[in-house]
Amino acid sequence: MTTMNEATRGDLPGEIRSLVDWLVDGARTVHAPQAVLAELCRRLVGAGLPLHRVAVFVRTLHPNVIGRRFLWRQGAAVEVADRPHGLLEEPSYTDSPIARVFGGQGTIRRRLADPGCPNDFGILEELRAEGVSDYLVQPLAFSNGEIHAVSWTTTAAGGFSDADLEALGAIQAPLARLTEVYGLRRVATTLLDTYVGHGAGERILQGQIRRGDIERIGAVLLLSDLRGFTAESDRLPGEQVIGLLNAYFDGLVPAIEAQGGEILKFIGDGLLAIFPVAADPARASAAALAAVAAARTALAEANAARQARAEPALRYGLALHLGEVLYGNVGSATRLDFTAIGPAVNLTARLETLARDLGRELVLSAAFAAHCPDAVRSLGRFELRGFREPQEVFTLR
Repeated sequence: MTTMNEATRGDLPGEIRSLVDWLVDGARTVHAPQAVLAELCRRLVGAGLPLHRVAVFVRTLHPNVIGRRFLWRQGAAVEVADRPHGLLEEPSYTDSPIARVFGGQGTIRRRLADPGCPNDFGILEELRAEGVSDYLVQPLAFSNGEIHAVSWTTTAAGGFSDADLEALGAIQAPLARLTEVYGLRRVATTLLDTYVGHGAGERILQGQIRRGDIERIGAVLLLSDLRGFTAESDRLPGEQVIGLLNAYFDGLVPAIEAQGGEILKFIGDGLLAIFPVAADPARASAAALAAVAAARTALAEANAARQARAEPALRYGLALHLGEVLYGNVGSATRLDFTAIGPAVNLTARLETLARDLGRELVLSAAFAAHCPDAVRSLGRFELRGFREPQEVFTLR
């Protein structure tokens, strides 16, 4: 099957020409990929196509998932499901028509109502059980050469008609372009979330990308450091060092993000996170304490497992402070870092060093402790490098 060209476009029914124009114009009446698929199928059914089940498969760039499937069924909401990287090794994928299309085979059609239809894909039995008579998988070719896919099924006697196939061929190219647009948006958002954090990523996408784009915000700052990392990195093979760091961050990051915190950066064997205060510093402080509690539990469980494997324990220190920071872009004209700077960050760093010197897992500043007085006790006043006055330091009761 070929896609639509100028010579054949005029032969299409008016509803299909209108649908092609809608896709080419960016499907502006809807604003999400699942809504695009729902409206596309609604219009196709309205134009007389006997659709039963339609799925769009889009590969993506993500640390945890290889792609996403959008599934439309007659009379149901569009289902969206992420597919993990491990899927590529499973027979359900490797023996599927989708894998063949991704590999460049082109359009695949199986007329299940035909007694001579080959039974060469596992999904065909599932489709037969649903009463499907015809199954069509088309490649969606992106402008960079990537191949994604869309599948169409019908339960109509005799399967898809020639007119149905012409209609599906007509929308193939514009659907690929629109899918590519949404796919690129998702990749951009994923990369920003992965490498700079969700909050910073949203600001960057909204246009806050110039050097000096800075705002003052109140925040609880959390700084954590892995103890003894230098010695362990000298002693252990490189792969085990990376495993040590990943296990440490696996204990911290989910706990922080679950409480609304944002990881600003990984600093070697440590990390800096913030919990924006907005108008409620007590709430931000409570969220930070809840994150610390969850992280300590997760790290304790990780250490129990590591001990059973005779692996070195994860020893760490944490510091919490509440203050005002400058939040935004810092760097050279062409290489920027979205981060937080200011005296509050410096004080948090000094507190984390003090936690190490005192042999404690957690220390808190006076500014932070003021918002949870019943949960803390003073450790005394200490001289901190770079600060003229001794600082009172707290820990949990």
